[in-house]
Amino acid sequence: MVSTYRVAVLGARGVGKSAIVRQFLYNEFSEVCVPTTTRRLYLPAVVMNGHVHDLQILDFPPINAFPVNTLQEWADACCRGLRSVHAYILVYDICCFDSFEYVKTIRQQILETRVIGTSETPIIIVGNKRDLQRGRVIPRWNVSHLVRKTWKCGYVECSAKYNWHILLLFSELLKSVGCARCKHVHAALRFQGALRRNRCAIM
Repeated sequence: MVSTYRVAVLGARGVGKSAIVRQFLYNEFSEVCVPTTTRRLYLPAVVMNGHVHDLQILDFPPINAFPVNTLQEWADACCRGLRSVHAYILVYDICCFDSFEYVKTIRQQILETRVIGTSETPIIIVGNKRDLQRGRVIPRWNVSHLVRKTWKCGYVECSAKYNWHILLLFSELLKSVGCARCKHVHAALRFQGALRRNRCAIM
């Protein structure tokens, strides 16, 4: 049985949202930054631990605010499908404080407006541009502690430029979606699955 998961990728302008997606799908990176102006849909099939998953990756342009209801969501073409995804990837630039504040705001709006299923909708915070480590504006430990302990979200740092931790990001995403949507599975079975080496590949 093939599982299908819809994933929204959000973040401020220039943080590398599309670069992460394209590195994951096509193993390519461009130094030229082309702003995302419209919603883009990617439909890869991913194999992890011998199981096939269909992903619908929605790469959104920067939004002013998370839509508060379905009417507002469908009134803006850039936001369509945003409230019904299975998981959110919120990307910020580790060298840009404002981009982290943007993620902070969007995450809070998701929690406040997406009432149905909010507690079961995984959110992964991603710090991109790890290759520019020397320009970091917030210590990694501070961000990781805030995100994991206070926000209860997943946290991954990566470099879209050098394809560092990109596969890790999407394998963590699949694991978080699977755990949230498989409450009927006994905890021991979930734990047993976690002991296996996680392998993620694109078809």
